[in-house]
Amino acid sequence: MQPYSLVDSFSGKKILVTGHTGFKGSWLAFLLHEAGAEVMGFALPPSTEVNHFDLLELGGKIQNVAGDIRDASLISTILHEFQPDYVFHLAAQALVRASYEDAVTTFSTNVVGSVNLLDAVRKCESVRSLVYITSDKCYENVEWIWGYRENDQLGGRDPYSASKAAAEIAFSSYARSFFDQRPLLGAASTRAGNVIGGGDWAVDRIIPDCIRAIEAGEPVRLRNPYATRPWQHVLEPLSGYLLLAARLYENPKQWGGAWNFGPSTSEVRTVKNVAEAIVSYIGRGRVEVVESQTQVHEARLLQLNCDKAHQLLGWHPRWHVDKTLEATALWYKTVMDGGNAEAITRSQIHDYFPELL
Repeated sequence: MQPYSLVDSFSGKKILVTGHTGFKGSWLAFLLHEAGAEVMGFALPPSTEVNHFDLLELGGKIQNVAGDIRDASLISTILHEFQPDYVFHLAAQALVRASYEDAVTTFSTNVVGSVNLLDAVRKCESVRSLVYITSDKCYENVEWIWGYRENDQLGGRDPYSASKAAAEIAFSSYARSFFDQRPLLGAASTRAGNVIGGGDWAVDRIIPDCIRAIEAGEPVRLRNPYATRPWQHVLEPLSGYLLLAARLYENPKQWGGAWNFGPSTSEVRTVKNVAEAIVSYIGRGRVEVVESQTQVHEARLLQLNCDKAHQLLGWHPRWHVDKTLEATALWYKTVMDGGNAEAITRSQIHDYFPELL
């Protein structure tokens, strides 16, 4: 297997990132820009007033196209005109609780929108590598203690999880019906565990909820304090996506299929543990447990088995959970104290990827 280098793999390459205005997408687009790639982002405008995309001034660093992934004609035109080498698909409605409030938008975005992207890639001969990001929640979660493997049953009780399972089925169909007949196109789907890090302001996520409460001088109120998750920094799955993308480009038919990217099960912490750590690292605030006011179902336990990525791809997490929580808190503390978001984002990228220095 050839050695892997971010700069060697992506510098000078044309890369399309859908969902680049979101939390993970903005980190990925900025990272690729730092590696010397020609990046185009396609997404709706940021969904929150304060957001990582604007703080990074990312719209001035890459080609920024505002659009809805549900617009099949537009996404097809974008690919045809840009002629990307790589495509990373992250555009999605990404919140479980929001999917209960608007199931139709969740399904239309995550399933129909994803099919639109797949079909645009099918028609675009320049694409050599497609990384199609779904979610660890695509598995039929029976809350067992073992991690889910890539060949375990897909499914979902809530609309978000079901939409991600359906998106995986759509990917499998396109891969076998169309992409397998393209000798120079490598395509894979990826599923990542709970991701945290600086720059996330989405509602109903533990870290943004902590930060909003701390800034407002209010206690961090937890509705499900003892739910456990295998927490990982946003750069962890992104490192997996990038390594996989490079391998797909080099050897398209060896690296296709589905891949899990998640932390070790030893990295599991409760929501309460995470909130208390963030408060401690930032140095102010307090945690308060409250009764949930809603009856919607949310899984209490979900873990991934990442043996495939470890053994075949050679991917392993670099940061343990304490480093992840410390880096996340440091990012927000820096910005809350008036520091520069772009500088702390770049610093953490170079800390994680020293090869970019």
